[in-house]
Amino acid sequence: MEKKGNIKGLIPLFIFLGLYAGAGIFTKNFGSMPLLTAFIITMGVSFALNKSGDKKTLDEKVEMFCKGAGDSTLILMVIIFLLAGAFYSVADAMGAVSSTVNLGLSVLPAKALLPGLFLVGCALSFSMGTSMGTVSALTPVAVGIARETGIALPLVCGVVVGGAMFGDNMSFISDTTIAATRTQEVGMRDKFKVNFAIVLPAVIINLVLISLMGGNGVAGKVYEYNLVNIIPYLSIIVLALIGLNVINVLGIGIGLGLVIGLVHGDFTFMEIFGILQRGFGWMEDMSIIAMVVGGVVALMHYHGGIDFILENLTARIKSKKGAEFGIAALVSVLDLATTNNTVSIITAGPLARDIADEFGVDRKRTAGLLDIFSSAFQGLMPYAGQLLMAAGMAQISPGAIVPYCWYSMLMVVMGILSIATGFPNFKTTNE
Repeated sequence: MEKKGNIKGLIPLFIFLGLYAGAGIFTKNFGSMPLLTAFIITMGVSFALNKSGDKKTLDEKVEMFCKGAGDSTLILMVIIFLLAGAFYSVADAMGAVSSTVNLGLSVLPAKALLPGLFLVGCALSFSMGTSMGTVSALTPVAVGIARETGIALPLVCGVVVGGAMFGDNMSFISDTTIAATRTQEVGMRDKFKVNFAIVLPAVIINLVLISLMGGNGVAGKVYEYNLVNIIPYLSIIVLALIGLNVINVLGIGIGLGLVIGLVHGDFTFMEIFGILQRGFGWMEDMSIIAMVVGGVVALMHYHGGIDFILENLTARIKSKKGAEFGIAALVSVLDLATTNNTVSIITAGPLARDIADEFGVDRKRTAGLLDIFSSAFQGLMPYAGQLLMAAGMAQISPGAIVPYCWYSMLMVVMGILSIATGFPNFKTTNE
């Protein structure tokens, strides 16, 4: 079969990696180059390229870009991103975040602070679908626990980051779950089953390890919570588990949060619109990045870049197991380069789907592997937002937290073991 790939088509990717990684190395701050700015520059480079023997006008390139950016999968993903942001904003405004945290802390055994903190982080991130929100909510509590019990500050921060990454990977409304399932065209419940089977041993081992680290409890501490405020989170979990469409799930969750907030007087009717807009604003960059990436990938595909990667990657893949390792390596490298697990999934997703179809890997497994490896490395990079936030709140170096991010390390180990053993095994249903 004639090869269609051309390394020239990868120039936009090289430009992006050079801009982002180069700026990080030069400034010693990997947040110095905004992702959207880097992608916009990459977009300009994509427009400047010409394909040998088939030169197109700028208008024609713009049309290709818009078709890629306006792909139905991407637009649906953007809608869900915005709704997820609105839900978290409403939940925060009406006290659901604080009530959920405080309820978990109130029922913890005094001698099980670290395991309890991890489980609260897991529950909170699973409910909210955001690791950053979990880190911001729990790190102040973790710092207080460390000060009152003498537990090492980097350790409690590592426990919080681990719990946060659990939900980033497992939650039905996490942007990584949305990206993984939409790019692979599989159901959220199917991807959940794959991920749960793989990460459950990591959760158990992590709980055992942190339980050995001790803790004397926080005597006499009383945490206030309101069970009614937790209803929006419970509705999200229950409705998603029974298989309701994610847009309906988020819409119901937002509606319940708004009603409870109004009844409790947490905000007025007119303030609702500002709260919703705040949530939309949190997801604007991610939404625009998703569309720009879609457009750039479309141009890279036209120029032969995607085919070049696929041809060269598949040339080294000789088996189904090799395909799974290749998919895991691809999304991991992209996450290390972009420090954004959602962007890495969006970028790797279409190629991973092609590899999966060619080598008979069920797309449910592909979606699970994309999410597991990207989320795991996101929780291990000292320049990723999650660790930077935790370190900033605790006023310690993010590098000091990395050695204690045991859950993220275990995710990588369990992901590799899953590929090596083929567990969990599903009959391929790819169309």
